[in-house]
Amino acid sequence: MEVPITQFRREIFGLMNRALEGEELWVTHKGRRLRILPEGKPVNKLSRITPMEIVVPGADLEDDSWKQEMMREWERKWDRRLAPLAKPTPRAAKPAPKASEPARARKARRQA
Repeated sequence: MEVPITQFRREIFGLMNRALEGEELWVTHKGRRLRILPEGKPVNKLSRITPMEIVVPGADLEDDSWKQEMMREWERKWDRRLAPLAKPTPRAAKPAPKASEPARARKARRQA
């Protein structure tokens, strides 16, 4: 694929992704051509993931003692972090504020 430099600037990331997938990319600038293509074979993103040992080799998965120990540890952490909240104490009801003199006069006029 051959593109002028202005189109390359507009679509740089999309064009780079296509080049990384193995497509040849030619950029034309001031009458000269530049070729962009990745080194070696195209690489799949998932192939770069390094495998992890999730379970310790030689661990007996049939033995439930480790599960119970882990659950106790989790529950201790949860109890510490999420301790039951204390119930709020009921507050004494405040008496309603007394209306000012102009407010009382307006109220009396409305009722009359």
